[in-house]
Amino acid sequence: MQDVIRQLLAHLGEDPAREGLLDTPKRVEKALKFLTSGYAADVDSVLNNALFSVDYNEMVIVKDIDFYSLCEHHLLPFFGRCHVAYLPQGRVIGLSKIPRLVEIFSRRLQIQERLTSQIADTIREKVRPLGVAVVMEASHLCMSMRGVEKQNSLAVTSAMLGVFRDDARTRLEFLELIRRPEMAERALKAALPGLACVSEG
Repeated sequence: MQDVIRQLLAHLGEDPAREGLLDTPKRVEKALKFLTSGYAADVDSVLNNALFSVDYNEMVIVKDIDFYSLCEHHLLPFFGRCHVAYLPQGRVIGLSKIPRLVEIFSRRLQIQERLTSQIADTIREKVRPLGVAVVMEASHLCMSMRGVEKQNSLAVTSAMLGVFRDDARTRLEFLELIRRPEMAERALKAALPGLACVSEG
């Protein structure tokens, strides 16, 4: 990998042998291996002994989970916050494991849409709840540093599974609890279509 990075530096018009770049290939290799360490992580090992049978059927939310990932199209970072909720069905997962799941899938070459779905699908498969909801908000350097160069843009993606997809009121409660008013308003209109005009009057 270090040889490839030296070639890349040379193709960019740099001198890989100059003092400031001598150790760059080694540093870049170390950084890339860390930023893509999610490929080597095993979800089952992370969740080992962290599923518990409980008599609890209210919504569980872990919000404002910081994440950092690399866009697979340009290898530039995108980063932001992730909010995860699920409605238990006889068992729960250790709270610290949810940020770990976010970390595992974030530390791969990603697009935000797939990252959002992978987190939701894994919780549905491993915990088997009544429903799962994931909302991710991220800034993408591929949009702010290059291309359209919109520095203040924010991408928001969501995955709603089970009761969060089927029951607009449950979806609304989640969106209100994570303070996404514009998404919550849409959920309210879906839940109460006959009263939608009240909020628009």
